[in-house]
Amino acid sequence: MPIENERKFVLENDGKLEPLLAQAPGVTRGLIVQAYLESPGVRLRVVELAGRRHHIFGFKRPVDGTTVEIETYINEDDFRRLWKLRKETLQKVRYSWPDGRFGWDVDFFKATDGSTYFAMAEVEMPEIDTIPPPLPPRLAPLAIFSVPFGDPRFTSKRLADRQFAENLMAEIRANPQAA
Repeated sequence: MPIENERKFVLENDGKLEPLLAQAPGVTRGLIVQAYLESPGVRLRVVELAGRRHHIFGFKRPVDGTTVEIETYINEDDFRRLWKLRKETLQKVRYSWPDGRFGWDVDFFKATDGSTYFAMAEVEMPEIDTIPPPLPPRLAPLAIFSVPFGDPRFTSKRLADRQFAENLMAEIRANPQAA
């Protein structure tokens, strides 16, 4: 069964990281438009990667202390039909790169005007790992909060609400230890 094992880090958006990642060797850029359906854990994604569009149906839910994540490609017609049932919707630009046995993603959550309202890094780890690796040097100076494992405030579904995300960021900036 596909188990997701990730740790998240809230980043200060200095306006320089995204252009830096866009030009970094070995880093891929993808545009993700994502929506959630009424059923818990069910989502749709359009991912634009290297000039191609992929339509993805996904299921992601906590089960027995782990997170099960299943994604499958669907055709565009089925995607359009299901898109009509969407609830929360978000757009983010994701930069990804491999790092040994780990994979790093940095998501820039975008407002309708294209500006970034929240930035977060995630490290994907093998299922057996419980301690994340050190942050890469390009991310470490911008990390302002290490998200506790399983903290529901930092799901993409919650961060799709710009006001919620901005309030959460203000809380972290005001007191990172208490957030």
